[in-house]
Amino acid sequence: MIEVKLVNAPKPKPRGLSGLLVKWGGFVKFSHTLFAMPFALASMMVASREHYFYMEGTKDGLPELALRFGFPGVKLFVLIIACMVCARTCAMAFNRIVDRKFDAKNPRTAGRHLPAGEISLFSAWSLCFLSGAGFLIAAGFINTACLVLGPVALFFICFYSLTKRFTDYTHIWLGIALALAPVGAWIAVKGGTMAELFLILPLGQSLLPPLVLGISVVFWLIGFDIIYAMQDFEFDRQHGLRSLVTAWGPKNALTAAFLSHMIMLGLILLYGILLKMRVAFLIGWLIILLCLAFEHWLARKRSLSWINASFFKLNALISSVFFFVVATEILFPFFRRIQ
Repeated sequence: MIEVKLVNAPKPKPRGLSGLLVKWGGFVKFSHTLFAMPFALASMMVASREHYFYMEGTKDGLPELALRFGFPGVKLFVLIIACMVCARTCAMAFNRIVDRKFDAKNPRTAGRHLPAGEISLFSAWSLCFLSGAGFLIAAGFINTACLVLGPVALFFICFYSLTKRFTDYTHIWLGIALALAPVGAWIAVKGGTMAELFLILPLGQSLLPPLVLGISVVFWLIGFDIIYAMQDFEFDRQHGLRSLVTAWGPKNALTAAFLSHMIMLGLILLYGILLKMRVAFLIGWLIILLCLAFEHWLARKRSLSWINASFFKLNALISSVFFFVVATEILFPFFRRIQ
């Protein structure tokens, strides 16, 4: 009897509940939550610490030790996570829905769930609306500012998916969408009225630190989204989809990505200075610099094989390192600022 071995046979897909989780998690690219979530959590921890120092000696209703160590309480933490997950799920579902016809034509994306028929359009819309509603409900339970600003944030993060049809600067819109995560987390912890959000002093209570962090995220996104768009350069140009890569050409677009990341590094350093971060933050900043340098070295090679490493692994590492060093500064006494 001759034994036949199948080479590169497809792996069997998981079934049952695990199969559903894998399918829907893949549909909304749940693993890419690593991009925005660490910045939001870092902003939450800093806001809690600053709130503790500002409110020290007063009765604020939040646990003192929790605030001292960057944790705003279980209820608020769960609501912030719920907002993050629901908002991103809504935005990704909307992206997959409005891009489904282009995805079907692009060999790189033809295997995605909607073009491949693995998920129905009705199910995708249902997920989009339910997650959007979940975001607004969770935001409403946090505070008045989040309730008022929630619909605006949801519009921004969803509308990005349509921008490639009419502007070359789609990367900026995506950057703003992700920058809402750290700004929103700060507002969730700080609370207060809409007028109080725009106070300049004290610095620890103002929107300046999260805005600096948010703008740094914008430039970070501009840089790596340009690199990601390189792999669809020919397809986008043929089908009228716009980006800086199709408008300026790959070489000039990569230069713009490099400059964006240099600005991002400067803003991250400014964020650390504003909040009196110390050694851990500086070490993390240097690691982020090395990651970005490696990313651009890979980008210059111009082959599709480096996209996954450049886009996902390195940028997930950058956001994770940022969260780790900010948490280190807050949690360990050696790194705390001197009062």
